Amino acid sequence: MTGSFEGKVALVTGAGGGIGLATAEAFANAGASVILADCDEKAIGKAAEGLRAAGHNAIGVTCDVTDAVQVEAMIERAVRTYGRLDAAFNNAGVNSDAAAFLDTSDDEFERVMNVNLRGVWNCMKGELQQMMAQGSGAIVNCSSIGGLKGSRGRSAYSASKHAVIGLTRSAALDYAATGIRINAVCPGMVKTPMAVFVTKNYDPEIVRRMVAQEPIGRFGEPEEIAAAVVWLCSPAASFMVGHAMAVDGGILAG
Repeated sequence: MTGSFEGKVALVTGAGGGIGLATAEAFANAGASVILADCDEKAIGKAAEGLRAAGHNAIGVTCDVTDAVQVEAMIERAVRTYGRLDAAFNNAGVNSDAAAFLDTSDDEFERVMNVNLRGVWNCMKGELQQMMAQGSGAIVNCSSIGGLKGSRGRSAYSASKHAVIGLTRSAALDYAATGIRINAVCPGMVKTPMAVFVTKNYDPEIVRRMVAQEPIGRFGEPEEIAAAVVWLCSPAASFMVGHAMAVDGGILAG
């Protein structure tokens, strides 16, 4: 994808680390100017500085995606700095503690839904307004394999990620004829800070059980998800609309 985003502008939320940071780096390496957003001010400042030190155009914006006012300011900052918005990866998300449905509190359900679903909703509103004004753009929302199948003990998380796919598909139909494409990516088990949480800091027994579910025999790397996102936003994926792409090492193939 090198050079395919020359003169283009990309926004990545949840870019302080993991898949988000890997995707911001991939967009930058493909030639894009990048807006990195995250609620962790220190992490996003370090991430943006790293890209600038490597010779890329990048700014970091502190943003809580559950706050529509902050999201609006993030989009305005992006357009004020670079003049347009060509690609967006709505990646910011949280996991939930493993618990059966009846043991999941209302507060936990609302926390997970607010970030994973409302956060995507908020970001898409601002992104779509700018892209409609331009007459072009591509958006990728981060769902999960948990959005394509049930997950025992993760009812709130799975519900939020299923909802992201429904939102993606419906919005894609609304705007497909306007020059704007909207898709989703559904990562499997990837080496990220969230994986540290799920595996209890890579507990060997938990890792063994999880890897045993992977036909490919390993966890994914953040860069492998980033490559899929950048491709979905590129002209090479010009006929991809409303698709939920599983990048999961084969879990869903079985």
